[in-house]
Amino acid sequence: METMNGQSDHRSLPPGLYDETYFLTACEGFEEFAETGGERLSRRLAASFAHAAVTPGMTVLDVGCGRGEILRHCARLGATAFGIDYAPVAVNLSRELLTGAARTGVGQADAKQLPFPSDSFDRVLMFDVVEHLFPWELEAALSETRRVLRRGGKLIVHTAPNVWYDRYAYPLVRMFRRLNGEGAQYPRDPRALNVAVNVEVHVNEQSGLSLWRALRQAGFVKVKAWLDSPPQNRKENAGLAAARAVLFGLPPFRWFFEREVFAVGEKDD
Repeated sequence: METMNGQSDHRSLPPGLYDETYFLTACEGFEEFAETGGERLSRRLAASFAHAAVTPGMTVLDVGCGRGEILRHCARLGATAFGIDYAPVAVNLSRELLTGAARTGVGQADAKQLPFPSDSFDRVLMFDVVEHLFPWELEAALSETRRVLRRGGKLIVHTAPNVWYDRYAYPLVRMFRRLNGEGAQYPRDPRALNVAVNVEVHVNEQSGLSLWRALRQAGFVKVKAWLDSPPQNRKENAGLAAARAVLFGLPPFRWFFEREVFAVGEKDD
């Protein structure tokens, strides 16, 4: 990738952005982690992990392992689980959580240069990592995940938010909420919605289509990508409830209003 002046644009976020405060107060699943010490996964992480279909005897790599709760769940299912993270703080948190756990290992590494031999894993997990990687980094990381997977192995990806929501739906949502006197809860920059630190660390949000294409271009086959959203549980009048059902339930509207993006791809050679 090149900038307008012809120079290569190989930016990366500094690992120091991801400190202990980030992992314990902002990173997906922090509330469940604080409450249960990683015993219970957040709805989003649980949904992502379910698609991995981890079984006893598998070898699993968690790219961007964060606090380590996914690794522990893998080990309890009888898998051998390795985790890598770009942030030293995450490595320390994961090692602390996994103290005494069998069949697990954690190390600091870059997703673009995985320190494992080719054909090593049955599953590679990338949960809430993609949005932190610049486009050139994502391309390299997907190439590396495919390299370390065994034939028939699968990559499972979750990322949020859906970039089509941020670009096209959020301005409409924000305008509607401002008219209803709720504008203070909806900042101009959608990256600041709910988690302000995302303005600094989210650099490459995806749509379902772009994530599907990224996996296909990396050489994965049987690629599936789909959208989902967290439960709203809002108390609304019948008109708003009906509008929500249409916007979140029917294409093409749901392609823009659903917030989360999932994908699975397989290695065939």
